[in-house]
Amino acid sequence: MTNEARNQPRSPTAWLRRLYDWTVRWAERPGGTWALFAIAFMESSFFPVPPDVLLLALSVGAPRRALWFALVCSAGSVLGGMFGYLIGHYAWEAVRGWFIPYVFSQAAFDKVATLYSDNAFLAILSAAFTPIPYKVFTVAAGVCGVSFWTLVAASAIGRPARFFLVGGAVYLLGPQVKSWIEKYFDWLAWALLALGIGGFVALKYLR
Repeated sequence: MTNEARNQPRSPTAWLRRLYDWTVRWAERPGGTWALFAIAFMESSFFPVPPDVLLLALSVGAPRRALWFALVCSAGSVLGGMFGYLIGHYAWEAVRGWFIPYVFSQAAFDKVATLYSDNAFLAILSAAFTPIPYKVFTVAAGVCGVSFWTLVAASAIGRPARFFLVGGAVYLLGPQVKSWIEKYFDWLAWALLALGIGGFVALKYLR
């Protein structure tokens, strides 16, 4: 690398660009579907990176399989949410010191506990579909004694609704989506970042 290249300013979204390029290649690998399932599973309970990026990348790489990827992502996410519930219900005292503050904050946990006293199903459904951090809700549901089947039902509606929205768009638009992402990637990256921040803000003020 030349000195001139080293001195050139890097885009704040350059790392996202590298991640996108890397994940797109998973669409041509047998392990791509398993990777999507694993990330969706982990993100629902403790992993910080949402599966949407990999879902989008795999779908863009193979638009005709976009709905299959959405199904795999949904299944992994719902099962991961169930695992998060079990963590909260059976192992919270043992893992609390790691989850707070490394996975989510005490304030976020307390806010979710308050929401559960009003309408647990609606709270979980909202988190399952929107950028609100879903993992806080799955773990807190177990800690707060929310019905396990309430979590499963809300997750089974909200998570597929979210992921099939992504997969369905790619399935219908096909290669056009890839061209659009390539052209407007930096703007899309900032939009995803804004959605992530918006999720935490919504969690703070949600009633």
